[in-house]
Amino acid sequence: NEINEVPFFDVQLPYELALKIFQYLGKTELGRCAQVSRTWKALAEDEVLWYRLCQKEGYLLDTSISDHACWKLALKNCRARERTLKTNWKNRIGAVSQLRYELGKILCDVHSCDGVVIAGYTSGEVRLWDTRTWDYTAPILEPVHSPGDAGPRPHVSFVRINSSLAVAAYEDGTISIWNLMFGREPIHHYQHNQRIQALALGSEGAVVATASGFEVKVESPDDRGFWQTTATFDIQKLVNFLNLVPDVVGNPVTVAAAEDIVYLLKAEDPGKILHSVYGQPVTCLDVSAHEAAFGVKNFGWLLNEPNQILLYNLETSQCLKKMGNSIGDFTCVNLQNSPPNMLVTGNKDRRVRVFDLRKSESLCSLYAHQLGVSAVQMDDWKIISGGEEGLVCVWDQRMGTKLWEMHARHPVRHVWFNSHSLITANIPNEKSLPGTSITDDDLTVHHKYRGIIYAYEFSADQLAVESVLPICRSKVTGYNYNIGLAVPYDNI
Repeated sequence: NEINEVPFFDVQLPYELALKIFQYLGKTELGRCAQVSRTWKALAEDEVLWYRLCQKEGYLLDTSISDHACWKLALKNCRARERTLKTNWKNRIGAVSQLRYELGKILCDVHSCDGVVIAGYTSGEVRLWDTRTWDYTAPILEPVHSPGDAGPRPHVSFVRINSSLAVAAYEDGTISIWNLMFGREPIHHYQHNQRIQALALGSEGAVVATASGFEVKVESPDDRGFWQTTATFDIQKLVNFLNLVPDVVGNPVTVAAAEDIVYLLKAEDPGKILHSVYGQPVTCLDVSAHEAAFGVKNFGWLLNEPNQILLYNLETSQCLKKMGNSIGDFTCVNLQNSPPNMLVTGNKDRRVRVFDLRKSESLCSLYAHQLGVSAVQMDDWKIISGGEEGLVCVWDQRMGTKLWEMHARHPVRHVWFNSHSLITANIPNEKSLPGTSITDDDLTVHHKYRGIIYAYEFSADQLAVESVLPICRSKVTGYNYNIGLAVPYDNI
């Protein structure tokens, strides 16, 4: 009788069926339902519903439903922690540390993965830091020892790291591979006859690709763990950029840019050309699981083709988009680490541009670096950019405004961040110290020419607090110096 009675309230549903109905509601609706009656309150606060909401929003994905007594409170704490992190990012509240290794002489190359940093030096040494534990007594990875190692070791050309492997390429064409679980000794090494121009390491798994001269070599272990040469490709020109396509099942796929030709290198189709236009050299390259993005440079006689970013589908080998119309060359592009359907680029014209892959025009253009942009990365709300003049800028993407910046002497060659930490590396262009060779071993001389790595921590947990010196942890209300920042400030 719908005239005198409210429908649904008098219907005695089984608990499982009522829970099935409530699982279609969000947080706000469940909060309103909890105020209706005791029965609805018990339903709306069921742990299964809030566990699913927590998983749906991306929190505590590696946990089971029995790990927390109250999943509603767990979701509330996760959202509060995320808001605090975002506030700390915007206001530069946190700790910053310098990863220095003076005995390595001049910094040559830096790479990072999930907070673990690898650095190569002109002394030939390769060093690791694990910033997740703020442990700066990290090991030095040992090189391959041979009987004729009496003289100085060659410089490190490139370093790469993922969750399980570390790779270093040296000036004499040697490549050493370490397993991060098996100690400091390399598990595999091989040799090129010429200097290595590019090095690539798969984001997951154990695949290494190197380019030397007109040859690209791919190495990976077999089923028994023995490393071997998976494929060798002959290229018509010298390779400038090299990337391994992530999430490939079976034989690895490599994308190589050699001057004005972009190759898609597969074992079954070794000489496939993805893109080739004479007189338009490739200036930057990045790949995702299904697409490749690269910048092309225009010369004066091709007035109808400006400097652009081209997006290719790796499965169909078709050009999907031509983005940008810039006077300057595109110097860096980040596709793999960007949000879905997004791409961020840096240009010599001092601008950082964000593109929507479903459109051709840029969503925002940020004027930043006086000598050109050298490194970029973005997530769903912020952009981190590094410039040739040594400036690191943090931008709010939606507002298009600069939140804060940091400056060091040398060009920014590496930028990496996750939700709570940021790693930047300023690497000198010159690999020799000015002055006489007598002072090369003096650690106090030419300190400013060595390059530097910064590690920032923005989380509010104990890690960031412990990195601040005890004398600077002031308890006075309205007066709190944080020595973890490069510039101490008052938080009133």
